[in-house]
Amino acid sequence: MSARLMCTALRGGRGATTAFRDVDLSVESGEVLTLLGPNGAGKTTLLLTLAGLLPAQDGTIAVDGTELKNGRPALANAAGVTLVPDDRCLFTTLSVEENLKVAARKGGPQPRDMLETFPALEKRWELKAGALSGGEQQMLAMARALIQEPKVLLVDEMSMGLAPLVVESLFDAVRRIAAEHGCAVVLVEQHVHVALGVADRAAVLSHGALVLDSDAASLRANPEILEQAYFGTSQPASTS
Repeated sequence: MSARLMCTALRGGRGATTAFRDVDLSVESGEVLTLLGPNGAGKTTLLLTLAGLLPAQDGTIAVDGTELKNGRPALANAAGVTLVPDDRCLFTTLSVEENLKVAARKGGPQPRDMLETFPALEKRWELKAGALSGGEQQMLAMARALIQEPKVLLVDEMSMGLAPLVVESLFDAVRRIAAEHGCAVVLVEQHVHVALGVADRAAVLSHGALVLDSDAASLRANPEILEQAYFGTSQPASTS
């Protein structure tokens, strides 16, 4: 059985610049993979490449065993790949409901169905997205992704600038989305310990190379392994 998301020998960057190379990753349905690494390691560029927003320089990306066309974001989205970017990209002059209506697909979930996962949005239903708090905006961005019924959910720096209680709630939502909707989730996150608490697996990018791919429980129990990979002093790409 094929992994829900698989990339093989993937290399990418912006223009002629290579940000990451030779990345092999697979994520199963219902699994959360957190992608860690220092600033500039290529994490966001990798997410953008998986979403088709940047063309890969080499390698392949497949969803449920079907290879995606390179650099075609609309086709990647149609295949079930949805990205929540770090800037959220909401329509700030539209209401919460209108933002969800724009993303809803014919025959799919309706805007109010998203309140089951993000009940805090109900009291802001008619408010413009630009008037929401940072945490509420992130909930809306996640709900807008969820309403598209993603097979692969890519989330970039979800906790940026948010209060700890809000972050905890959002990570709980990620865990539920993976389990209840069968998404393969790839989560880029700087809050390492929080990310390891919700993830099944963790991968570390350092200097554009995948230097570690391990189950999150092992890394929680042996943080020195993660530290070595994070700071570029470990060689193996897997501990599992």
